[in-house]
Amino acid sequence: MPYLFTSESVSEGHPDKVADQISDAVLDAMLSQDPNSRVACETLVTTGLVVVAGEVTTKANVDIQDVVRRTIKKIGYTKAEYMFEADSCGILTALHQQSPDIAQGVNEGEGLDKDQGAGDQGMMFGYATKETPEFMPMALAFSHRIVKKMSEIRKKGKEMKYLRPDTKSQVTIEYDDNGKPKRVHTVVVSTQHDDFGKEKEMLKTIKDDVLNFVIPKVIPKNLLDAKTIFHVNPTGKFVIGGPHGDSGLTGRKIIVDTYGGKGAHGGGAFSGKDPSKVDRSAAYAARHIAKNLVAAGVADEVLVQVAYAIGVAKPVSLTINTYGTAKVKLNDGQIAGKVLDIFDMRPKAIVERFGLKNPIYSETAAYGHMGRDSYSKQVELSYVDLKEDKSQKSEVRKKVTKEVEFFTWEKLDYVDKVKKTFGIK
Repeated sequence: MPYLFTSESVSEGHPDKVADQISDAVLDAMLSQDPNSRVACETLVTTGLVVVAGEVTTKANVDIQDVVRRTIKKIGYTKAEYMFEADSCGILTALHQQSPDIAQGVNEGEGLDKDQGAGDQGMMFGYATKETPEFMPMALAFSHRIVKKMSEIRKKGKEMKYLRPDTKSQVTIEYDDNGKPKRVHTVVVSTQHDDFGKEKEMLKTIKDDVLNFVIPKVIPKNLLDAKTIFHVNPTGKFVIGGPHGDSGLTGRKIIVDTYGGKGAHGGGAFSGKDPSKVDRSAAYAARHIAKNLVAAGVADEVLVQVAYAIGVAKPVSLTINTYGTAKVKLNDGQIAGKVLDIFDMRPKAIVERFGLKNPIYSETAAYGHMGRDSYSKQVELSYVDLKEDKSQKSEVRKKVTKEVEFFTWEKLDYVDKVKKTFGIK
């Protein structure tokens, strides 16, 4: 039976995403000095104000105000008329020490389980589908592409010079009787903009530009037709936006961050959390499993659930759902058993497998944590050494440049192992 499915995305200038990016920038700053930093950083943004709060255990010495201002400037809030601007906004910081009761269950060699335990209880999900080259649901993939393209246009400053940082998109896909994507049914784009004329004239210009400069670049022509519906700034002008228009909070866009409502979500946010928190690291590992299973031909669609008990290293469960698309002669329970033979899902193993102690998280905080291309680049680190002095300990910083891999959980590096295990040629 045909049906419609919708997903949304938001740009880096959306207030919730501003908060996510600040939290992950603080995390990266601490990891770049102390890779063993434990961080749980939450951010609130509103008119002219940023509040950074949470729990940390680190040897790093980070200028939080500088990190916050640089992040806001990179996003594009650089004008006083936005009522939220990098150089002038107030910044309150309330970071304190992590609970030792939690730490002993996570630290290797401490607590009841001597392996590094999970930082909390809970369930995490990973999902993959053959719908797009990204192995992501089509509605979300297209929604991400729209807001990312608009951000690129805004920063180049050649076309659509009136754009401001806050943008939202939403795409509805029509599926056929076999559950395959058939066409794009509806596209919604709401973008913040300068006040550059009469409302009707502004809206016509923005809609024409979105249809000319954005949509053809991000959605395949064969999925669009004369019946595709486009709503561009459907409420009218959108001059007031960003943190001045709405307050923003870390972790309030978890569906945008993952699969757009397809598959499932365990409820835990990602940004601002170091990899000892399985909310983040195990969700990445579950995505890695799902993507490699689909790429190897085990199934066309895979949902992975993994669950943990706080302080315990081995997951309490791992479940696979192939939605009846499995290409191997095994049921989902049997597939899950083989998955546990291939992928080590203990927290320490996950961190090591993906290099999650590197400062790689700011890049994840907008346009999705999943469905991204993995890549490497040089990153400057400043590790802290403590050297004994006759009278006191002096802090010595050693600056090094290191090649770091980003979005490692998106790599298809286990496809051969999966094929061998499942007997796929």
